[in-house]
Amino acid sequence: MRDRRWLWWLLAGTAAIGAYFALPAHSLARDVAYDAIGTLSAFVMLAGARRTDRPRRLAWRLAAAGTLLWSTGDWIYTYLEFGVHVEPFPSSADVFYLSSYPFLLGSLLILGRRRARELGWTAIVDALIFATGTGLVLWSVVMDPIARDGTVSLGARVIALAYPAADVLLLVLVARLVVSGASRDASTRLLVAALSVLLTSDIAYSVVSSRTSYESGLFDAGWLLSYVLWAAAALHPSVRAAAGPARDDPMPGGARLAVLAASSLLAPAVLVLQGVMEPRRIAWLAIGVSAAALFLLVLVRMAGLVEQVRTLAMRDELTGLANRRALEAAIRAELAAGGRSHVVLIDLDDFKAVNDRLGHGVGDRLLAAVAGRLGTLVRPGDTVARLGGDEFAVLMPRTPADVADRIVAGIAAALSEPLSAGPYRLLMRASIGVADDHATDDPFEPLRRADVAMYAAKVTGGRHVRYEPGLDERATEHAQLGAELRTALDEEQFFLVYQPIVALPEGRVSAVEALVRWRHPQRGVVGPADFVPVAEHNGLIVELGRWILRAACARAESWRRTQGEVAPDYVSVNVSARQLSEPGFPDFVAAVLHETALPPAALTIEVTETAVFDSSTALDALRAVKALGVRIALDDFGTGHSSLGLLRTAPVDVLKVDKSFVDDLAGGGRSVIATALIDVSNHLGLTAVAEGVETAEQADALYRMGYRYVQGYRFGRPAEDPDFAVSLALSI
Repeated sequence: MRDRRWLWWLLAGTAAIGAYFALPAHSLARDVAYDAIGTLSAFVMLAGARRTDRPRRLAWRLAAAGTLLWSTGDWIYTYLEFGVHVEPFPSSADVFYLSSYPFLLGSLLILGRRRARELGWTAIVDALIFATGTGLVLWSVVMDPIARDGTVSLGARVIALAYPAADVLLLVLVARLVVSGASRDASTRLLVAALSVLLTSDIAYSVVSSRTSYESGLFDAGWLLSYVLWAAAALHPSVRAAAGPARDDPMPGGARLAVLAASSLLAPAVLVLQGVMEPRRIAWLAIGVSAAALFLLVLVRMAGLVEQVRTLAMRDELTGLANRRALEAAIRAELAAGGRSHVVLIDLDDFKAVNDRLGHGVGDRLLAAVAGRLGTLVRPGDTVARLGGDEFAVLMPRTPADVADRIVAGIAAALSEPLSAGPYRLLMRASIGVADDHATDDPFEPLRRADVAMYAAKVTGGRHVRYEPGLDERATEHAQLGAELRTALDEEQFFLVYQPIVALPEGRVSAVEALVRWRHPQRGVVGPADFVPVAEHNGLIVELGRWILRAACARAESWRRTQGEVAPDYVSVNVSARQLSEPGFPDFVAAVLHETALPPAALTIEVTETAVFDSSTALDALRAVKALGVRIALDDFGTGHSSLGLLRTAPVDVLKVDKSFVDDLAGGGRSVIATALIDVSNHLGLTAVAEGVETAEQADALYRMGYRYVQGYRFGRPAEDPDFAVSLALSI
């Protein structure tokens, strides 16, 4: 149930104010009612203070103490007026009134302290600009006439001046609350409302009483309402909430600019008004001091604004890290200082898939999480920057190569751990390049070298690569190869070869794996190891993968029509992680099957462990593909993350045992792993296929272990037109 005590108090207090005005004017009953509302408000504040945290509890206790002191002054004022029938001003009541101000000021100081500290000195400067301008108006309208009034004793004038002077201090702290953003919660908004009503009533009373007599009326309502609102603020549930982080600009830019501009113009406005209305009584000193103070404060504010703009220009808005401009400036400074420095360039692989599948909000949280993790891995003095998109960089000044490599290895290991991005736990892979600034005075050269090394890491699949001059030539080759890939797709230079998967012991071709080759007009036939990483990097792997799937399915259906019983049961097609992350991949598979008339059971999609490990996007895509009736094969099992849990979470039908476990079965150690994998497959109901079988001895050993499907040169090399009638049976 929501706590509405503050609302009930506000309604009851408003009703009490109405009852106050229903009582006879200038009566003891009316004054007692006034005093009672103030005292009760103080105790309500004290009760509300018990429900908040320690720093704010002190603030509200100070506010309650200040209100109680003021209310005590009210009781004394009533006693002097109705009990002993003496003039209550100046009197002992003023001691209590003025004593309340330090408590009230202390309360406001504590409430706004944290927010102002977070926002910085700008909140204080803005508050001072506002208070200086309004303080000048208050001096001209209220305080100066009091100070000039020779008919009143000096003591009375000092006491009378103390009230508006204290109100100016309250005004400064109220302005500080507003511009610092502390007034965003409902409790503090009620407090600001209470203070606004109080200050308005005080100032209006001072203006009116300096020119005529005031008996009772509207100002009483303002003072009473300030009591009630202040107590309601202490009772509001938001008083218990810890203050959140301050916004960079808690007060809207247009409103703040208007307030500051108006405050800055108050000095000349007062000068003009006094010159027109009372040309012989212009307060030259007060106006001059205020104008000078306003000029200096605005100058300080402008200097701060310039510094803020400069800081923003050197910071990444999303992560708060240095940006490219700041990093280049830091590199330039290090080159000028001398000493070997290192630059690390970090690129998140497949970050686009996160944005496409989970939305840019999750992507932004992921980038912020990466920034936070990088910040924990570097040393004091190192610069961490976001260069844009999913690229980060680290500058390590005056760092030996072995130390830099050790830090880079730590970064690579840390980024391989899951990252929290909103409700998701995401596993990302990063390609990292590291380079030094040896033999260069160009601030862009270390970044270029690191970029070349990072590209090499991405192409080779390594975690991190150190720059060496030979990488430049390779990078040029890859760039040229990437351009030629586009031409190859347009001119249909790619073709497929098929390697048989045979059933043991008879050696019959049970299936084929489709493998892509590039018939390059100058280079000849280019293998996938040379161009697939380049296609992965530039994104052409998606278009290439679509062509491979369509061509393989069409060829498989052709065999089913022409080869009859000797045709392979299915064709296996490799699919990359990039393809799985593309929206609509399952729909594309369904469209190809429909277009080629190939039954879903005659197609197997092969993926690697890395492509699906801890990737909900890839797993969802595979489940949708499997729902079509297509089988899923996990390729090169045992060389990636090797998680047996993956076999339970992924919709796997076929387990392809990596060639490394087949190469030396006679050695014993690997035969143990091969045996374990066939046991796992049998227990989980999976079909195991041993890859890389090159000798009859290996085939015999695998068959004895329990393998019934193998693939390798022993049974056929990849060919454009394989002969399915040829079989190599085992000698059992």
